[in-house]
Amino acid sequence: MTPKASTEETAELLVHLGRAARMEDGTTTLTPAQWTALRFLSRANASSRTPSAFASFHATTRGTATQTLKGLEAKGLIARGQSPADGRSVRFELTAEGRGLLARDPLRDLAEAVASLPPDLQSALASALPQVVAHLAARRQSPSFGTCRDCRHFDDGRDGAYCACMAAGLALDETELLCINFALETAPPVLR
Repeated sequence: MTPKASTEETAELLVHLGRAARMEDGTTTLTPAQWTALRFLSRANASSRTPSAFASFHATTRGTATQTLKGLEAKGLIARGQSPADGRSVRFELTAEGRGLLARDPLRDLAEAVASLPPDLQSALASALPQVVAHLAARRQSPSFGTCRDCRHFDDGRDGAYCACMAAGLALDETELLCINFALETAPPVLR
């Protein structure tokens, strides 16, 4: 039987895994940050496809996030628009070319590695990682991202999906998207 890894070893493996997954395969002109932005925009709900939300998600400054998004826009992978809610804030959408490039995402190798795990380990990993992300965000007093089904603002009542934070109904496909207003349904345990 293999000895159990310490929490420090597990954390180091997560860092290593993240770096290894971000390595470019030589067939792309995107930086790791641009890949992260493209993935984020493809999985984020409409109110979260903003420079500020991406900056929070990527744990970077708004200026750096804006430069990353401008690079994707210059390549024709995303398109800038205005928020229909207020007409002032910028919101980004993937273009057909951006969606096509995601089909060749280098992160697919990591996804295949996760898919190769037995179902019980896949499930445990899928349950544990959001908790780790929420703990780290709470400790650093930064936003945590997640989907509606795990959010305390979410209500899946008889009348359909509803977000109490945005005071709005949600389409079924929106409930699987990342949101800047995410709040873990149960508060993470206190970190020491």
